[in-house]
Amino acid sequence: MNRSDILKDIAPIISNELVVCNIGLPSQELHLIDDQPSNFYMLGTMGLSSSIGLGLALAQDKKVISIDGDGSVLTNFGTLPTIANNVADNYILLVIDNGSYGSTGDQPTYAGKKTSITAVAKACGCENVVECQAEDTAQVLKDALAGNKMTIIVAKCESGNIKVPVITMDPVVIRARFMDAVQS
Repeated sequence: MNRSDILKDIAPIISNELVVCNIGLPSQELHLIDDQPSNFYMLGTMGLSSSIGLGLALAQDKKVISIDGDGSVLTNFGTLPTIANNVADNYILLVIDNGSYGSTGDQPTYAGKKTSITAVAKACGCENVVECQAEDTAQVLKDALAGNKMTIIVAKCESGNIKVPVITMDPVVIRARFMDAVQS
């Protein structure tokens, strides 16, 4: 399974949740698979999905799921200690770890070599970190949504991209409809 397979599996689970999705192909894939007003698609700012999601979770009570990648988490390494020290039990960070920078040509990340995102998150002080294989992601995510505890899920999957169109929706429209979903 690759990232788009995981997104297909979890789309029905997250369709009624606030979702902040990682830059590039992950956002384009989620948009193609199941576009929802409650999805905030990152069209820029690599590495900030997890930080934006945490801020949103801290600012209001609805559950928030950030879908991030190993490359983006490695780009914004400060996000993990920030998450550990600012617990929001309505927050789930789903790191889809394919060991590559998928949006820029599948160059390997250090998570595809020696570095374990799971071990790093735990070392930063994150208390509820679950690593799973791609095929188990949907169930692990369901369990995290059912439990009311901040959770970091590291879903290990194969590298690879599907062909998807770019998101042509204006960023102002993406923000406006997402903010309506947050406030509803």
